[in-house]
Amino acid sequence: MKSILSCLILLLFFQLNTYQILAQEMRIVYTSETLQIEQISPNTFVHISYLNTNDFGKVACNGMLVVHEGEAVVFDTPANEEASVELINWLENDKKSKVKGVVATHFHWDCLGGLNEFHAKKIPSYASTKTIELAKAAGYPTPEKGFKKKMNLKAGDLIVINQFLGEGHTKDNFVAYVPSDKVLFGGCMIKEFGAGNGYLGDANVPAWPSTVRKVKSAFPEDILVIPGHGKIGGTELLDYTIELFEKK
Repeated sequence: MKSILSCLILLLFFQLNTYQILAQEMRIVYTSETLQIEQISPNTFVHISYLNTNDFGKVACNGMLVVHEGEAVVFDTPANEEASVELINWLENDKKSKVKGVVATHFHWDCLGGLNEFHAKKIPSYASTKTIELAKAAGYPTPEKGFKKKMNLKAGDLIVINQFLGEGHTKDNFVAYVPSDKVLFGGCMIKEFGAGNGYLGDANVPAWPSTVRKVKSAFPEDILVIPGHGKIGGTELLDYTIELFEKK
């Protein structure tokens, strides 16, 4: 009983610490009916767009932006073409930044639904080779350049690490990490605190907890974590996701 209570107290401490950091850094810098952009650290932003689904209704979808020295990299497109145009325009006009690339962290529509708008602007697109294969098979917009396990991209002189660590939400899901800002974009592999299972149609549920453990061990402990949907947190989101799918 004491052990459980200690764990709960520790979890609460990490949550409060994370929310204090977010309160200091986070601010809404753009909002419309179709898109919202929030700054969460000196060089990192979250973009939020909306996907209409049959099973879950209107779903808010998170993506990440890294902006530095007049350059930007987008992680997951907004969920539709209209919001993608807004995002590109905001980066080019408001941030005066060239979009150097767009990355799809898995093959579902909420990651690449706006990809054609990026291609129309001649913006290079990246994903794992598995994501490219699955997107083609699904008839979705398809990223151009692939990698197998790990790929680094730069916005200005800031490195972003893209790494596949195993299957979970899908066979191809990977994460993106910004070392300078200590921000991890977990995408749909990582759940917000208190979330349910979500869509499991393409999931490898037995592998999911071990994959998230690999994510947790690959990056520092004092990080901000962006889930694919819902509120940002800290490493408690990784722990919550592990626990959620270990019960399955």
